[in-house]
Amino acid sequence: MSKTNAGRFFEDYAVGDVITHAVPRTIKMGERALYHALYAARHALHSSDMFAQSCGLPFSPLDDLVTFHTVFGKTVPDVSLNAVANLGYAQGRWITPLWPGDTITATSEVIGVKQNSNGKSGVVWVRTTGRNQHGEVLLEYVRWVMVRKRGEGAAPETVIPDLPDAVAASDLVIPRGLDFTDYDFALAGEPHRLGDYAVGEVIDHVDGVTVEEAEHMLATRLWQNTAKVHFDATNRPDGKRLIYGGHVISLARALSFNGLANAQMIVALNGGAHANPCFAGDTVRAWSEVLDVAEVAAPGVGAIRLRLVATKGEAGALRGDDGKYLPEVLLDLDYWALMPV
Repeated sequence: MSKTNAGRFFEDYAVGDVITHAVPRTIKMGERALYHALYAARHALHSSDMFAQSCGLPFSPLDDLVTFHTVFGKTVPDVSLNAVANLGYAQGRWITPLWPGDTITATSEVIGVKQNSNGKSGVVWVRTTGRNQHGEVLLEYVRWVMVRKRGEGAAPETVIPDLPDAVAASDLVIPRGLDFTDYDFALAGEPHRLGDYAVGEVIDHVDGVTVEEAEHMLATRLWQNTAKVHFDATNRPDGKRLIYGGHVISLARALSFNGLANAQMIVALNGGAHANPCFAGDTVRAWSEVLDVAEVAAPGVGAIRLRLVATKGEAGALRGDDGKYLPEVLLDLDYWALMPV
């Protein structure tokens, strides 16, 4: 009996299965320093205890995407070790902030399966929940991934989950105590508040970052993401290592500071697609479109729904005449963030 883990294949998933992911991980300030070094993240609430305390929080929480990457990494050995590609996200909600010293654990429930027409792979949908050491939910989201089949045998019966297009504004969870009444726009870096953004507005974030193998490998190791396509250059016919999609998400989020410096906290992930692969040497740029704005109960706080696009092309360009993503588009992410009104 082999003591090593070859990972799950498509045939190994059944709707209703609940998977407990190894290994618990305690997150401290080192993760913040590495995150900021990798992505040049600058949002003030995640950078400064003083700024966070002026906004009603006890101190600065870890970046919301640190929670996402850490929880995601826990799931990889059980969900996507044999993945062809991670395909998309839905129904994501950040429930509780991640504080330095918290220990993260994760579980996933299989909610859908569908074999591809080629008979060599299939799509698996999972609902993943990350918790802290107190059992409080930090983050929950659905993702779907294309996974290789082990052989040519029978496939499980198709179940495709019914997923809403977006998290309703009324279902957003606002961190306890958050108050933007005395928000310091000068320290945050920009004067723009929620009322300055119009639905349909497109924001070109101007800057670009060329992706290197070294930083990508550091990121995947940091988040303990062991998917073969990110590590093993022999795993793809083209001999290239695929840049982890979460790395592209964080690069785009950091670039979005220029124009959205006051979109301080991500509270929901409505949907997302890794439209085309990213490889070392690609220069990533970002643009955002304002999709919606909403009131929330916290004083001085509003919510803004944004489409964040990472691209090798121009701002505003997303799909061709055939409705498909343009080849230069890497990421199309739909999320809610909190912003002063």
